[in-house]
Amino acid sequence: MSEPLARTWSTPSMTILYEDNHLLGVEKPVNVPVQEDASGDPDMLTLLKEDLKERYSKPGNVYLGLVHRLDRPVGGAMIFAKTSKAASRLSEAVRSRQFEKTYLAVVHGVPAVRSGRLTHYLLKDERTNTVSVVPKGTNGAKEAILEYYVVGSPADGLSLVRVELQTGRPHQIRVQFSHTGTPLYGDQKYGANVNKPGQQIALWSAFAGFPHPVTKELVKLVSAPPEQQPWSHWTREIGQLRF
Repeated sequence: MSEPLARTWSTPSMTILYEDNHLLGVEKPVNVPVQEDASGDPDMLTLLKEDLKERYSKPGNVYLGLVHRLDRPVGGAMIFAKTSKAASRLSEAVRSRQFEKTYLAVVHGVPAVRSGRLTHYLLKDERTNTVSVVPKGTNGAKEAILEYYVVGSPADGLSLVRVELQTGRPHQIRVQFSHTGTPLYGDQKYGANVNKPGQQIALWSAFAGFPHPVTKELVKLVSAPPEQQPWSHWTREIGQLRF
């Protein structure tokens, strides 16, 4: 059964999309790092551990496993494991591609075809934390595959695309769309020539689906982007999406 994009209930700091004894699914706010980094800013793992500790009056350290990542400026659905067994099984689901991830993105221009499959080879420069498209066979390069289709009609020179990730490479969506001439709105790293400083990147984790690590039932996390520019050009279309 498909699920509409909708929010459920919230802690004071972030929205909880799903929770049981094994899993915690949340809506990651934009510009929050997933785990502690050099910035020293509050990160998802620390915030959620503190929240669990407080809500359940847990003494001592709280376990929470990181299963997948979102870039710091990206918001949307994320799942965390509350036990090491759940973390191990979810990690295996990611490796075996049983973990489905769908994103919404606003891009500059209009893709050459309304729906398609992008395949590139990406190489990450750890020193600069940037990723580039390189020829197949380049040492260290990894294959990156995504499928997409344009949702609704273009507006103000922008298009809304729904993206199904077939692989999960760092900065994958941002790099692949930039390489094809339609960089993401607000992406200062891979679209600096068309974006203004301070613009928020329009990339959102709209859906994560996977078999529950214990019950094996399909778990679906859905999350809608904020109703503000540039997303608000497609409020109706986003509300009609199903996963």
